[in-house]
Amino acid sequence: MSDWTSGFVDSNDIRLHYNRTGGDKPPVVLCHGITDSGLCWTPVAQVLEANYDVVMVDARGHGQSSTPVSGYTRADHAADVADLIDLLGLDRPALVGHSMGAGVAAVVAAKYPQMVSRIVLEDPPWRMGQQSQEERMAARAQWQRDIKAHQSKSDEELLAFVRQRSPTWGEGELSPWVVAKKSVSPAVLNFIDDEHRWQDDVDEITCPVLLVRADPELGAIVGPETVEYVTGKNDNIQVVHIPGAGHNIRREQFNAYIAAVIAFLAATAAA
Repeated sequence: MSDWTSGFVDSNDIRLHYNRTGGDKPPVVLCHGITDSGLCWTPVAQVLEANYDVVMVDARGHGQSSTPVSGYTRADHAADVADLIDLLGLDRPALVGHSMGAGVAAVVAAKYPQMVSRIVLEDPPWRMGQQSQEERMAARAQWQRDIKAHQSKSDEELLAFVRQRSPTWGEGELSPWVVAKKSVSPAVLNFIDDEHRWQDDVDEITCPVLLVRADPELGAIVGPETVEYVTGKNDNIQVVHIPGAGHNIRREQFNAYIAAVIAFLAATAAA
């Protein structure tokens, strides 16, 4: 980690911050979930950097990136990622995303197919059925309360909170999570209002896809019905189920998650 670099690119009238492991290796871009930041991928990057040049981007409104008033749709985030790939001169990287970042990675693969080689989607927000306006408003209100509560705590208090709330997370997950929660802007919650149809992305993706799912009863979003739908629609999508985890699959079952990702990246290297 001491050799990692930090930088900015100017994209779509904002500045995007990233951390990068570097080296003359195939590139992988990691896209985080809402209210996280690039360095929330630290444990994953520490494993992948042996064989890959890993780029961890802070999405707009997160980490050290700019916080515009608007522009938080999946299409906006995807355009940012596409610009990052172009401006850093990355040659068809793999994209790995979690939650919001997984949804964004799917849009990049669908709308900018020439720019990516394959994607890994960790529990993307692919729900069967449309959320109602009331459900979206309730979700936004809860996120707002969470952000306010997190940012009212000291770093030490927030660290103690996440350690108690998520006892199965590895120690390396905790400090980046705290830093991310303290720096995120409430403006990022505009993402919740995006009515983008993820089903359209499934129809348009042409590269290999690894969909990593877990247990809905533990909080995961993607369930058997979604798996049946996406695999019936697109032969490029393969699915791995990691039991014993909820929405934060890599944080709750790291070894199984990283083994699946490494195997997929290696098997699809020529794609």
